Amino acid sequence: MKPELYVHFHPDEKPFVDRATEWIERAAFAHELKRTDFLDPRQADILISLANRRPEVQVKLFGGYEGAERKRAIVAPDYRMLDDEPEGIALIKVTSGTQGHLELDHGDYLGALLGLGIKRDRVGDLHIHEDFAHCLAAEEIADYINIQLRQVHRASVLTDIIPLQELQPVISAIDELGLSVASLRLDGIASDVYRVSRAKIVDPIRAGRCRVNWKVEEDPSASLKEGDVVSMQGLGRFKVLTVEGVSKKGRIRLKVGKFI
Repeated sequence: MKPELYVHFHPDEKPFVDRATEWIERAAFAHELKRTDFLDPRQADILISLANRRPEVQVKLFGGYEGAERKRAIVAPDYRMLDDEPEGIALIKVTSGTQGHLELDHGDYLGALLGLGIKRDRVGDLHIHEDFAHCLAAEEIADYINIQLRQVHRASVLTDIIPLQELQPVISAIDELGLSVASLRLDGIASDVYRVSRAKIVDPIRAGRCRVNWKVEEDPSASLKEGDVVSMQGLGRFKVLTVEGVSKKGRIRLKVGKFI
């Protein structure tokens, strides 16, 4: 890859940029087809931006359902017909077999999967219901999960591979907040959303533990805009819903949605 292209990406993204470039080059020159593991939205954007430099290469994304956040991709020469290419995504239903009510959350299910030695990029979106979960995973490891996953947190569980058409997606709930801020700076808005002082929010941002639209953001003074999704390690994430204007006192009114 030409070194000047790296300036468009965060240093932490360099390994993925190199991998994506190799997939694209193999499609362009060796006529290979590559089915990737699950990509987060930022990785998908990087892959598409790199592929757009090669008109002889095409990329198709799929996450098992419309609106998926994490998606697999097929990188292929532009002449390949991809409509009939399998997505390679399996749906696993995980049901608690423990008597009594034990509330399990997204972190419990993801932790149980990773505890089996599975890498994060082999798992897609997880949809958590009251007494079961639907887990999207790479088809190649579905049988392994179906055999090995027998406990989530302190609950014993049963698993079954079911047709993808039976997926019951869960729409993330958000807690809507109205804020009045001096500016659209990342540190100012984040400190209000997470209810911590601006001084305490600056350190994790500078340490690389904050992402804006899935891209690492280390500048506390970075400006946010409508539609931006901010995630802070250990604190959760929020989305800037609307910027409503400026008050008579010069404060900016906006609404954000904190994912719960």
